[in-house]
Amino acid sequence: MPRLTLEPKMLRQGVFDGAWWPRSHHLLAELPDLITALAAHLGRIVRVSLDSPAWEGVPRTLVVNGTVIKIGRFAGSDATISLIRGFQDHFLLLVVPPGTHPETASSAMTGTAATGNHTPAVELLHG
Repeated sequence: MPRLTLEPKMLRQGVFDGAWWPRSHHLLAELPDLITALAAHLGRIVRVSLDSPAWEGVPRTLVVNGTVIKIGRFAGSDATISLIRGFQDHFLLLVVPPGTHPETASSAMTGTAATGNHTPAVELLHG
C-alpha cells in the first residue's frame, strides 16, 4: 500500500492536497523520504510545519538532498503536516498515524486525494 497519496491534478480546491502514512513517529527517520518524494512532484520544499508533540526528535532544521529544510511547530493537529515550497506556497497533507489499520489508512488516503475534498481530518481517520 502506498504511504503517500496526492490529489492527482493538484487543483488545490480541497482541504488536503494528499495524505502521508509514516511508519513511525520518528521524524528524522520519516521526513527525509517524504521530502524527497514530494520534491519530485512539487519542486523544492523549504519549510515544514507540524505538531511537534506528535513526533519524536523534532529538530529546528534538517538537511535533505543538500537543501536546508526549516521545521516549524504548531499545536493542535497531529493529523496534518504543512509543506512550503516557496513564498507562502504551502501544501497540506493529512498524516495517517503509524499503526493505523490498513483499511482505515487506505480509506483516509483515498478521501484526501479526491479533487475538492472537504472532509475534516477526524472524519477521514475515523470514518
